[in-house]
Amino acid sequence: MTDRLRIAYSPCPNDTFVFDAWAHGRVPGAPELDVTFADIDITNGMAERGEFDVLKVSYAVLPWVLEEYALLPCGGALGRGCGPLVLVNKHSLAREAGVDLTGKTVAVPSERSTAYLLFRLWAADVLPGGVGEVVVMPFHEIMPAVRDGKVDAGLVIHEARFTYQDYGLHCLADMGEHWELTTGLPIPLGAIIAKRSLGTERLHDIAAAARTSVLMAWDDPQASRPYVLEHAQEMNPAVADQHIGLYVNEFTADLGEDGYAAVRGLLTRAAAEGLVPPLDRDALAFE
Repeated sequence: MTDRLRIAYSPCPNDTFVFDAWAHGRVPGAPELDVTFADIDITNGMAERGEFDVLKVSYAVLPWVLEEYALLPCGGALGRGCGPLVLVNKHSLAREAGVDLTGKTVAVPSERSTAYLLFRLWAADVLPGGVGEVVVMPFHEIMPAVRDGKVDAGLVIHEARFTYQDYGLHCLADMGEHWELTTGLPIPLGAIIAKRSLGTERLHDIAAAARTSVLMAWDDPQASRPYVLEHAQEMNPAVADQHIGLYVNEFTADLGEDGYAAVRGLLTRAAAEGLVPPLDRDALAFE
C-alpha cells in the first residue's frame, strides 16, 4: 500500500488522539496519510462532494453519502453522557420557566449534524409547540450569541459541555440524556467513512490501521500529547483530557452491536420525522 490516502478530520482532541500514531507513521504497514484539518460541518460537505478518501463526518450525513462511502466499524465517536446541550442565558429565560422554546430562536452549528438530529428528535418528544426559528451559526459563535441575547438558545457540542458556565449560561436540556433514557443506546456522534471505490481489501486495511492507531494511543497516551495540544486551539490541557475521555472509548475501537444499533436507531427515527432520507437495509454493513 504505497499510495497516500487523503484524509480529513477535525483538530479536536479526540480526533488527533485517535489518529496520532497513524498520521505520524507509527502504525506498521498502514498507508501514509495526507491530513487536512477541518471542522465536522466542513467535512460533511466534503463527503457530499466526494472530495477525500477518508473522512470524519457526522452520523447524520450518512444517508446522503453511503452510496459512495462505506462506514468503518472503528475510529468514530459514540458514547454515554456526552451528548449535545441546549443552553440559555440565565437572565433571559428563567430556570423556573421550564422547558419551553415555543417561538424562540435557537442557534445550531449545522443542520446536517448528529447534534441537530438529536435536538429535533428531543423537540418532537417534549416540545408540543415546536421551536421558533433555527439559525445556523459557526460553533464558536453560539455561546457568545446566547450570552449576549442575540439568540434565545443555542445547541452546543464537544468541549462546550465543560465551559458553558464560564459564559453565564444554563443547560436547559441534555440531548444525549434524553436519547439514552428513551433508547438505552449510546449516543452516535461522529463516524469514519472511506470511499468504496478503494476496494474491499483496502477498506479492510484502512479499518485495521484506524483500530491499531486507537489501541496505540491508549497504550501510550503521552505519545499523542504534542499533536493533541498543537491542534487544540488554545484549549486548556485539562479540558482536552476530559474531551478525549468522553469521546474515545470502546466504541472507537469497535462499533459493536450496540454501536450499530445506535446509528441505525438514530437514522431510522430521523427518517420517520422527515429529517433524512430512509436508509437501505444493508447500507451500514462493512464487508
